[in-house]
Amino acid sequence: MQQENNGFKSGFISIIGRPNVGKSTFLNRVVGQKIAIMSDKPQTTRNKVQGVVTTNDTQMVFIDTPGINEPRHKLGDFMLKVAKNTFREVDVLLFVASADERIGKQDRFVLEMLKGIDVPVFLVLNKIDQVHPDNLPKLIESYRSEFDFAEAIPISALQGNNVENLLAKISERLPEGPQYYPADQVTDHPERFIISELIREKALHLTREEIPHSIAVVIEKIAPDEENPDMVRVQAIIMVERDSQKGIVIGKKGALLKEIGSRARQDIQNLLGSKVYLELWVKVQKDWRNKALHLRDFGFRDDEY
Repeated sequence: MQQENNGFKSGFISIIGRPNVGKSTFLNRVVGQKIAIMSDKPQTTRNKVQGVVTTNDTQMVFIDTPGINEPRHKLGDFMLKVAKNTFREVDVLLFVASADERIGKQDRFVLEMLKGIDVPVFLVLNKIDQVHPDNLPKLIESYRSEFDFAEAIPISALQGNNVENLLAKISERLPEGPQYYPADQVTDHPERFIISELIREKALHLTREEIPHSIAVVIEKIAPDEENPDMVRVQAIIMVERDSQKGIVIGKKGALLKEIGSRARQDIQNLLGSKVYLELWVKVQKDWRNKALHLRDFGFRDDEY
């Protein structure tokens, strides 16, 4: 822990925007490993995920928030509240938008929430690898006509283009402060949370459009294997809302569940640095996204639930 400032700067940065603009991809890029799950489905991120970037003179704590749109159920209410709560906690806000799409209703919905915020708001135009550079000035101007951004920086989170420049601009805005986390720490989330998210990512990816965001993952146990101390045994339950969804997740003769487990195990082994024996079950909990008790049980915690 940093005892004296000596010019050391630190602060918190919230990553916000509508779904599917690449917020989690950006977070994983800057911390150098996967701590936030990525999917082309909206509302993949449900809890705020903190990633830590530490240099010789700066520590940046990034908060990846759920994609903001108008909520349709209690889980949606929760995710919106998670995102809005970060506005009061940070030194810089990154409004992430997609460079390959024009400004739309959902973008304006987010920007309306930001009006009156007393911290610098950066426009981060992601996915510049998918557009011609000549298209960017006009798009940036259309966003500036909607909101008074402190900076407008185009990047490609996927390829890393201009990300270092964005980090430098963020650092300029941070106050002198302490080093909140050890230099080698990249997230404040426990391994249990990240493991559950890695499993959920594979389930979302492999089920595609057949399963909406009615999947939650509950970790039952993480412990060394009794017969093989070098192996970690992970037991987890994939929760769905309907019997038909359970059948889809399991797949014919259990094939899909086996594939989910196989892909998740590889990421979990990279995270833990050891061999993993992963056991998965699927359980139905009807309409859990609209029940506050189940939201708490599955890790979606908020003072109002």
